[in-house]
Amino acid sequence: MSDTAALLDRRKRALGPNLPTFYDDPVHLVRGQGTRVWDADGREYLDCYNNVPHVGHCHPKVVEAICQQAGTLNTHTRYLHETILDFVEALTATMSGPLSTAILTCTGSEANDIALRMAQAVTGKTGVIATDHTYHGNTMAVAQLSVTNPPPGGAWPNVAHVPAPDSYRSEDVDGRAFAQAVADEIARLEAAGHGFSALILCPYFANEGFPDLPAGWLDPAMEVVRRAGGVLIADEVQPGFGRLGTHFWGHQKIGVQPDIVTLGKPMANGHPVGGVVTSGEIMAAFRQSFRYFNTFGGNPVSAAAALATLRVVEDEGLMENACDVGDYARAGLRDLATRHACIGNVRGSGLFFGAEMVLDRDSKAPARAFTKAVANGMRRNGVLLNFLGIHYNALKIRPPMPFSRAEADRMIETLDRVLADTPLVP
Repeated sequence: MSDTAALLDRRKRALGPNLPTFYDDPVHLVRGQGTRVWDADGREYLDCYNNVPHVGHCHPKVVEAICQQAGTLNTHTRYLHETILDFVEALTATMSGPLSTAILTCTGSEANDIALRMAQAVTGKTGVIATDHTYHGNTMAVAQLSVTNPPPGGAWPNVAHVPAPDSYRSEDVDGRAFAQAVADEIARLEAAGHGFSALILCPYFANEGFPDLPAGWLDPAMEVVRRAGGVLIADEVQPGFGRLGTHFWGHQKIGVQPDIVTLGKPMANGHPVGGVVTSGEIMAAFRQSFRYFNTFGGNPVSAAAALATLRVVEDEGLMENACDVGDYARAGLRDLATRHACIGNVRGSGLFFGAEMVLDRDSKAPARAFTKAVANGMRRNGVLLNFLGIHYNALKIRPPMPFSRAEADRMIETLDRVLADTPLVP
């Protein structure tokens, strides 16, 4: 039995069956630094996928902050400590409007679970609307929002779904069809007695394949939500913290003012931190309606890691880097499209971008199996990326924020070779 097979067998016995891994030949990682990772055989990979180490694997300032605080004190928020306050004040300063107060959690799933309860507290209703190709986490309540991973027995009746936007194929250029779908589901929830509490979405529609939507596209839907007395929950777990290059937050880029913002993955560069940001009014309603305490959420070590990560983003100009390198890399993808007809569409913003793979450009038929084969081919050639989207045919490129132009060149050159060597199959 090979080392990989033995490790997978041990993993199955210790952690249970059906635990997913990336790639047909899983990668056994043992070390990371900046935008690079190394496997157990010492092979180096260019990491073009992981947004959890947001400011780079093992950033020394984040490592130092964790070690220093862990060597001083770690407890929970029923004792007073200043670091959580320093972080929340710095975090909310990057947002606008009434978004001025926060709860820290350990995961984005917890954050979205709290957000749903906040919406229930402020509206007195339970109906929730999400897109039909979204993912917002894995608590029992949040898992109800997923159509692609439906819970046994089906979703709760207070959960409704609307079609995910598809800028490559849809004619809904101004968002009015999306808004009408939201209005129709609100009417259905009200008629069923659940009422309408919230529309929850990623403002970048990341899992839906990050469609190319202009600022203002969500305005018609927001009018519908406000008219119905509901709230908007913006899940910023993937697009936030400057990743989009032009704006610090996805909701700022698309031009909406959410009532609640949820955070996770990149928040503390891999240390388990999530969060919910909202207005003082909504926070007060939540605190009055629900007894909530999180033993580990906002502990001093987590708060120190999150604060150090935020400061690195700002001090090292990583949002500006994301804008520059992202534009440069997408230009490289567009150049590849002149030589590879399988690239139907190049899109994205900052360091969250990719290309949609098609069997031919006229029909725009998704090349799903081909896209998976390309991702595996890139892994074999030392570059880690992946794929997602409504049809699972959009390459997902989302590297750590210090990603450079030279590294973009390496990724593009490798992709050029892999596309040429991979048979185009459905």
